[in-house]
Amino acid sequence: MKEATGELNMTVITVVAIAAVGLLFTMFVWPNIQANLILSSACSNVNSSGNYTSDQIIGGANDAEADVQCIDFTCTVEYQGKTYQRNCTEE
Repeated sequence: MKEATGELNMTVITVVAIAAVGLLFTMFVWPNIQANLILSSACSNVNSSGNYTSDQIIGGANDAEADVQCIDFTCTVEYQGKTYQRNCTEE
């Protein structure tokens, strides 16, 4: 019986650890990945003057989640309360 209890405890610890890693990924890593995807899409849609040329939803985010502006080859994205910026000429 002790062996079965020990295996159950290890299973619970494993499930909690996997959930914690998933939560950390969702909270911290995924927003950065999503913002970089949005910036890459925005940089690919700048015109020869360096301004954003598309009114499409980019990067899989809707307008309520991301605000994209590109002026003089510098794109700025406001996504989930954070501001990300990229110079599109450096790609």
